[in-house]
Amino acid sequence: MESIIKQIEDPELLAQIEKLVPFHGYLSSGAFIGLQMFNLARKILEIQEGERIYVTCETRNCIPDPFQILGGATTGNKRLKIKELGKMAVTVNKQGPEDAKVEGIRILLDAEKTKAYPKLHAWYLNTAKIPHREVLPELLAAGEAIYSWEKVELEVPVRAKKRIQRCEKCGEMFILHKNELLCGTCTE
Repeated sequence: MESIIKQIEDPELLAQIEKLVPFHGYLSSGAFIGLQMFNLARKILEIQEGERIYVTCETRNCIPDPFQILGGATTGNKRLKIKELGKMAVTVNKQGPEDAKVEGIRILLDAEKTKAYPKLHAWYLNTAKIPHREVLPELLAAGEAIYSWEKVELEVPVRAKKRIQRCEKCGEMFILHKNELLCGTCTE
């Protein structure tokens, strides 16, 4: 990995990787793809440092991590949602007023575009076992060229007031989502 990192001349990208690696555990191809998607979204949506973003990742594998560590979007603060669709895609938007529409962007790792990078393409389609150290140089060389994106319009929901309910079966308190009488544990 050291030889790959030495190829990177952009100081901002190096600083991002320095934050990402301890969080993710190592520099994986998927985490780097997430990092490229993060930077592409920042550029297209003109997201400033520290500005709140909202993210929906279409996989839970690796891609969400850069958005958490660099963008501050987590499942805990409800600015990161995971829709496990098995796609290397993400939708990003800035914060907007409740009950309004905001512009966002959906970014996809495009299989057609990865064909120009044989090791990346084989790794992506899982047609060969390619180690990260061989995929990462191709990701660096490709840059934004391997992604397709489209602007999307998203509705900002009105935040419902949190209601707490005592479960009629176990007696524990839980967050009420509809008008259920039992907590999630007791309904399973």
